[in-house]
Amino acid sequence: MTGLHSVEKIGGTSMAATATLFDNVLIAGRKGADLYNRVFVVSAYAGMTDLLLEHKKSGTPGVYARFVADDGADGWRHAMQDVREAMHARNEGMFARNDSLNEANAFVDMRIDAVTACLDDLARLRAHGRFCVKEQLVTVRELLAGLGEAHSAHSTALLARDRGVNAHFVDLTLWDQEDMRGLDERIGQAFADIDLATTLPIVTGYAGCSEGMVRRYARGYSEMTFSRIAVLTGAREAIIHKEFHLSSADPKLVGTDKARKIGRTNYDVADQLANLGMEAIHPGAGRGLRQTDIPLRVRNTFDREDGGTLICGDYVSESPRVEIVTGIRHAQALQFFEQDMVGVKGYDAAILDALTRHGAWIVSKASNANTITHYLSAEAVKVKRIIADLQDRYPDAAISAHPVAIVSVIGSDISRPGLMPDALRALGAAGIDVIAMQHQIRNVDVQFIVDTGHYDAAIGALHRALVEEEDEPAAEGRRAA
Repeated sequence: MTGLHSVEKIGGTSMAATATLFDNVLIAGRKGADLYNRVFVVSAYAGMTDLLLEHKKSGTPGVYARFVADDGADGWRHAMQDVREAMHARNEGMFARNDSLNEANAFVDMRIDAVTACLDDLARLRAHGRFCVKEQLVTVRELLAGLGEAHSAHSTALLARDRGVNAHFVDLTLWDQEDMRGLDERIGQAFADIDLATTLPIVTGYAGCSEGMVRRYARGYSEMTFSRIAVLTGAREAIIHKEFHLSSADPKLVGTDKARKIGRTNYDVADQLANLGMEAIHPGAGRGLRQTDIPLRVRNTFDREDGGTLICGDYVSESPRVEIVTGIRHAQALQFFEQDMVGVKGYDAAILDALTRHGAWIVSKASNANTITHYLSAEAVKVKRIIADLQDRYPDAAISAHPVAIVSVIGSDISRPGLMPDALRALGAAGIDVIAMQHQIRNVDVQFIVDTGHYDAAIGALHRALVEEEDEPAAEGRRAA
């Protein structure tokens, strides 16, 4: 049954812009009953999970990485103190009332002290040398991840109450070995006694559960929590608040005046974006919403009046068009050549097994009589290990990897006549050679494999030819009318 409420997820960058978040999203001019029938699932403040685990892009170690590496030294304790200071500084910049600031800091101190005590015990156990704590490190990562969301959700609920809102802090992070419920059960219990018509729940994006959120979903865990809450409570709409619009291309590459807000698309397009690492939503989270016919809206936190982009299961553009041009700047083309492959089964399965074993993300693949090529979003060092494994099994095969860039044009229906010639012409005019190309029958995406140095230029050329120039006749028509 569809409810009256929305379930809304707020990303870390949006969380960090606290004043704007309250002005544009959490309150946004609402009063009385209009403040409610909304559920907010919050990420940690920008940069906080990096301090707790490791930096998502640079790999700079946080508490977890220092704990794994220090082997009894004090590096992780210093990193934990950095977290405490960062959380206190964040609170200091948000709270006007001293009582609320003291309450927020006391909560942070209590949670950090509890996790620190656990790590101290584990460090002492590890120091004996007779104990293997490798399995416990998975739990450590889960505990640390939950700290960030516990801080942001608790502080946001306090701030909302200071503004007269009946906000309720919903803490899904707590769990122990005697409380091994699944995610759905934990959510069901947490919401059992909440009246959404009179209460504004502020929910931790991390949920402690038997599945292990970080283990299963890596940094995408908050979107899984958000999705399951929407599904289990029967939301009328799911909304993600980001620091940008879901646009036709990266504005930094094509220009802010050239990038277009997509406006409408479907879950198929969202899946293609996730496949390229540009997530509108985690594919697992999108699956649950799609299967229960809950539309997803992606909104820009900093554009209060704009409705954002609506993603539905059944949407197809009125006329064929490219909705977005994006890709992967650094990918690897893994090529497996075996002269005796033709007519022999088993090679495909063996390659897939190696890729799965090493955790390589497959973007797409192509094959002919004696060659199978996988385009991977994976580090070169990981691909080298994959090659070594396959070479041991197939010593006569020629196996190689080459760095490439993947540029993809995507839309709910890109079947317009002449799209492929126009795309190739645009790339050729920009001096870009196409190494390979992937075009699926379903007409939702085309991938162009180019040299890594041509990534930016390829995005710009395809966006100009397939998005900007396509819009010009329509714009001319509107001006004439």
